[in-house]
Amino acid sequence: MSNHERKNSPSGDGGLLPDFNKFPDKLVPVIVQDAATHTVLMLGYMNEEAYNKTLTEQKITFFSRSKQRLWTKGETSGNFLFVKDMRLDCDNDTLLIKANPAGPVCHTGADTCFNETNDGSFLYQLEKIIQSRKETKQEGSYVSSLFAKGINKIAQKVGEEAVEVVIEAKDSNDDLFKNEAADLLFHYLVLLSAKGMHLSDIEEVLQSRHKPANA
Repeated sequence: MSNHERKNSPSGDGGLLPDFNKFPDKLVPVIVQDAATHTVLMLGYMNEEAYNKTLTEQKITFFSRSKQRLWTKGETSGNFLFVKDMRLDCDNDTLLIKANPAGPVCHTGADTCFNETNDGSFLYQLEKIIQSRKETKQEGSYVSSLFAKGINKIAQKVGEEAVEVVIEAKDSNDDLFKNEAADLLFHYLVLLSAKGMHLSDIEEVLQSRHKPANA
């Protein structure tokens, strides 16, 4: 963990605190990002009390400048923002929180307050569709039928698709290779969901292995 990063850390663990004294009102800006899609969801402000409450409950609490009180996002709607990762910038005066939203974030009913039309990478949109099929057990859905057959069948399917990719890689038909690669990636997303994991979890592993050239 870097000097400017907290990951689901309780207060008092020796990690850095935001420098609330940099601002006359002692409020630091907080950027909230979807942990799965990386979409920027909203901007809010925290005082030290809101920050500590967020750490303790793992649900984002802001200080409302209009209401002049602590405000837990979702306290009336139920659309909480569950903390996945918290990071400080290099000046210790801005927080980036990656969160898992329990529902729409904006008061308009939109997923984000910034009216983005592209909800992150298509892979993350596909991941959400797969999760929805898993939860709703939609009749006639291929994905739902895979989940019904269990983890062994899903893992077997990933293995079969991997073999197909290897076979097509040795051939010269690029279209067939791309289609088999897409099938493999799709079934891999299903397997991740069956394991209760997300693409972002795998990204974290890859990022942890990455060493900058100047390191």
